[in-house]
Amino acid sequence: MSRLLWTVGILLLILLQYRLWWGENGLLEQAEVNQQIAQLESKNAKLQSRNQRLQAEVRDLRQGLGEIEERAREELGMIGRDETFFWLVPKSSIEQARPQDDS
Repeated sequence: MSRLLWTVGILLLILLQYRLWWGENGLLEQAEVNQQIAQLESKNAKLQSRNQRLQAEVRDLRQGLGEIEERAREELGMIGRDETFFWLVPKSSIEQARPQDDS
């Protein structure tokens, strides 16, 4: 009788350990879910930062023409009516473009 109780007890212990580690909602599955949560939280933080930058940019564009003019200058190379365009060429480019005297 006591041998039967020991056998049943050991089988129950093995069954419970199996369910604890590999069963539905076991420890291994919980670790995997925690890892997925950490990855999603990291991705979410990056997206929130991006959204804040975009919201600030939209706010700047709505408030005045300064941001629009700056973008037109930087991205499209435009100049204003009362502005003069100067193109500064580095000295090294000028020296490279001069013909060499081979005499």
